[in-house]
Amino acid sequence: MAKILGVIPARLESTRLPRKALRLIAGQPMIAWVYHRARPARSLSGLLIATDSQEIQAFCRASGIPVAMTSASHRSGTDRIVEVMDREPADIYVNIQGDEPMVTSEHIELMLRPFRENPATRVSTLKVPIATEEAQNPNNVKVVTDGSGRALYFSRSPIPFDREASGLARYYKHLGLYAYTAEALGMFSKLPPSELEQAERLEQLRFLENGIAITVVETAQDTIGVDTEEDLRKVEEHFLRAGVTL
Repeated sequence: MAKILGVIPARLESTRLPRKALRLIAGQPMIAWVYHRARPARSLSGLLIATDSQEIQAFCRASGIPVAMTSASHRSGTDRIVEVMDREPADIYVNIQGDEPMVTSEHIELMLRPFRENPATRVSTLKVPIATEEAQNPNNVKVVTDGSGRALYFSRSPIPFDREASGLARYYKHLGLYAYTAEALGMFSKLPPSELEQAERLEQLRFLENGIAITVVETAQDTIGVDTEEDLRKVEEHFLRAGVTL
């Protein structure tokens, strides 16, 4: 049986929302929401927080949450997971971003399904249908796929472009969750940032530019990635309205 390790990269400093990993949502730090909502995923062999913050580490230890300290020099959460990979061997790593408090175990199980159905799968992620108006927002990363569900491109621009304004174009938002084989993650770490990656500021394009296919699975469950005070408020309102607790 494959060993599947879930890793939640989390840093305390954030340009748009300082200290966001420890900001409270309905009375609990955001990082606690992410961990406890992901933990029920049955396919995970383990789950831990990867951080460079002693404050986050202290919170995790006090809360009984597994935590690994990583370098402060990492530019992305993926780089942080690569460091964890050197210490915690696994067949597949799941990147559960620390600013996705609405993640569910169903998201994780859905993302891991391609690895069971097709042994050639190297990277997977999720998409959710969105309205045309939402597709105009550059903070919503869009994805288009081929007939087999493999990603053709990710962009902050609305793709596909509805040239005739027919209203028939369908748009999908990319959810910031990934699963990778150890081999694919190792290859990624050795590749330099690619041109499209740097232009769009989307690191997943490094895989595509280097011929590493990404399988994209559709989900009906949208999430709100937290980058701003408004995002934080929306997530809290959602949890309170739905009666969701930890």
